[in-house]
Amino acid sequence: MAVRNKTKAKIMDVAEALFAEHGFNDTSLRSITTKANVNLASVNYHFGDKKTLVRAVLNRYLEAFMPELEKTLTELNTRDHYTMTEVFNTLVQPLLSLDKVRPNGASRFMLLTGRGYTDVQGHLRWFITTRYSTVLNLFTLSVQKANPNLDPETLFWRLHFTLGTCVFTMSSSKALAEIAYNSYGKKVDSDVLIQQLIPFLAAGVAAQE
Repeated sequence: MAVRNKTKAKIMDVAEALFAEHGFNDTSLRSITTKANVNLASVNYHFGDKKTLVRAVLNRYLEAFMPELEKTLTELNTRDHYTMTEVFNTLVQPLLSLDKVRPNGASRFMLLTGRGYTDVQGHLRWFITTRYSTVLNLFTLSVQKANPNLDPETLFWRLHFTLGTCVFTMSSSKALAEIAYNSYGKKVDSDVLIQQLIPFLAAGVAAQE
């Protein structure tokens, strides 16, 4: 059993690194098995297919992230009033705690999530929205509570644009960090990236028409 678990973890670790570097679409099972030094039968035994492996890789982070996000959102909603900045701030600690799951876990999770959307991984979006619907609905309700004057259609578009901004930032996080260092001499980690992003997103969602 220990050997099987070790093999499964090795496949996930290699797959995660390749997915982050090349994207989901451009990473084949053959490249994963070659780098992990396992055969295809091992992947099929532990995961069944590539879609299941993709979900397993991301869910390793989601299982840690979503319960923590639910806690911070629940605590926020004990208050009668709060701002969009405070809503987005509920994401910070759950994200940064992912560094305990894996080295540079927050950055890796953000990058993988961005890859999931830019690579048009519909099954991955379905998996997240169905498995974690309670937390996602709580986040949406929190946004609505912070912006009671926005009609549902306007709120839909603003959340869509928020997601687009996050996806671009997530999928380009490594390049953005290199640009920031080369242009301004500043090292950008997950915390810095998030703190730059939150005021922009909060202002956009809460903007008056």
